[in-house]
Amino acid sequence: MKIFAFGLVLALAAAPAWADTPHGDYANSSAGQALIKRLHREHGIAESTTHRLLSEARYQPEIIAKMRKPAEKTLTWAGYRPIFVKPERAQQGADYVNAHRARFEAAQNEYGVPAWIVAAILGVETRYGRYIGKDRVLDALSTLAFDYPERSKFFTKELGEFIRLCVDEQLDCTHDVGSYAGAMGLGQFMPSSYAAYAVDGNGDGRRDLWHQPADIIASVANYLTENGWQRGAPIAQPAELASPHSIDDIDTSTRKTRYTWGELKSKGVSVADEPALETRVGLLKFDGPHGPEYWVAEHNFFVITTYNTSPLYAMAVYQLGREIHAFTHPAVGS
Repeated sequence: MKIFAFGLVLALAAAPAWADTPHGDYANSSAGQALIKRLHREHGIAESTTHRLLSEARYQPEIIAKMRKPAEKTLTWAGYRPIFVKPERAQQGADYVNAHRARFEAAQNEYGVPAWIVAAILGVETRYGRYIGKDRVLDALSTLAFDYPERSKFFTKELGEFIRLCVDEQLDCTHDVGSYAGAMGLGQFMPSSYAAYAVDGNGDGRRDLWHQPADIIASVANYLTENGWQRGAPIAQPAELASPHSIDDIDTSTRKTRYTWGELKSKGVSVADEPALETRVGLLKFDGPHGPEYWVAEHNFFVITTYNTSPLYAMAVYQLGREIHAFTHPAVGS
């Protein structure tokens, strides 16, 4: 009986932090108290500061519903592409590039990321600030940290990073809004990415990803560079198969390259602009409106998936970016 009781105590002690969290009463839950103490112990943030912020957080059940049905997991390419890759959004991207051309050129020179890729990410994420989300970041992260057990550990970490940003960067943490997942600003940076990759592009001593184009543009470019972007390297191109059955012998890619081009070519894949035989590549397969679409992707394509893990997202960025580039660099005589 004593052994059973001791085991029960251990089991309760090891229970997930979210298990006893009253919806919305985060500051007084055991999970909230643990975060309050950790931030004070590890980063010197006053317990009263974290307690005050958590007291203002509100439980938002609709956020959890959205997390369980993201578009990247419910749509095919045929349904996903028209949402993001369309002339209106490409023209908005071209207008944004033209309005901030000096900033884009400076970032491209420093980080090696083309302006049209940075602009496309801003277009896919927030339509150049037209829709940065409607959920308070504080509410979104608290709800997911304490009431979304599937990813409680991840979002508790992000909530902690957000509170650190509130203190260190003087963010307006009780009013700032973002995505239902807690992503912030025009580039939709999660708090840990904000802390690690955001750049003070205009030298004013702050990193403002909501209002300062210099900071926004440089931060997206810096993120991609820090995650492995190769200056001047190709991204992706359409591919054809020697026969429909060629795909049976190929492992398609989602987050990384799987073959050298020489290996993939030997399996019956062809492209218009062949890479060197030793170039690492991956074959992408999408369910398009008229059947399967195949693409050969190189390293930089998969760097885009560090921003969002879905290959649908990365392809939307690439294709929207090409359309933006066409608007900003019209062919001579067209």
